[in-house]
Amino acid sequence: MNPAPRSLSLLALLGAGVLLFAGCASGTAGAGAGSDASDGSASPTGSELEVEAGWLDGGRQIALVTWGSSGCVPTATDATVQPDGALAVTIDDGAGDGAKACTADYAPRVTLVGVPEGVDPSKDLDLVVTDAHGSRGDTDIDGVAGLAAGGETDYAPSAGWIDDDLIAVLTWGSSSCAPQVETVEASDAKHVAVTFADLGDRPCTMDMAPRATLVSVAGLGVDDDGTTLTLSGGDAQFATPVEVSVIGG
Repeated sequence: MNPAPRSLSLLALLGAGVLLFAGCASGTAGAGAGSDASDGSASPTGSELEVEAGWLDGGRQIALVTWGSSGCVPTATDATVQPDGALAVTIDDGAGDGAKACTADYAPRVTLVGVPEGVDPSKDLDLVVTDAHGSRGDTDIDGVAGLAAGGETDYAPSAGWIDDDLIAVLTWGSSSCAPQVETVEASDAKHVAVTFADLGDRPCTMDMAPRATLVSVAGLGVDDDGTTLTLSGGDAQFATPVEVSVIGG
């Protein structure tokens, strides 16, 4: 018999990611996030970026996680394979000209990056990330057997490990109504249930866009090998719970 679920409510900062050159981004403040606005950039000019990443969509996309203002979620503006095989990604949080107010918090934000031709997700990949303020960071993603870039997506939800306590979840639907995590529970070390918040009567655009959401499993004792997520709640697509395997680990 499985032990009683261990619950982690509203612990994930969830942000809608943007597919390279397309989509819509939004951020939702999570645990520890503030609501004060700053008219400055989301990260100090020329500072070092804290960066992590993981695979999504069968290897077609990368969930790129940076830390900074939850009100200024970056978008990917370029992704180019370098001569040494590394992937150089440029991101922009839209705050460079001071026109966009950024919340004065420090939280993980997720950006979706389309995997370009020349990248093999079954092999390890180095990433070098530069933002519009001149800040730079780097990370690497372990290759995963069976993943492949290119081809058409099947629009199915997917999930990938970012680090030992953080998972990125990709869903498809309205770009203006990205899922927001309500609760996270682990029935055991391999099975995590994620419940999305009810959107109520919120109006949603009638498009089909990729939305990336971050789920924290800190303190739940979740094993990063062979873990599955059961997604439920939110909009109609999860009225019946959907189980997905978490890539990587």
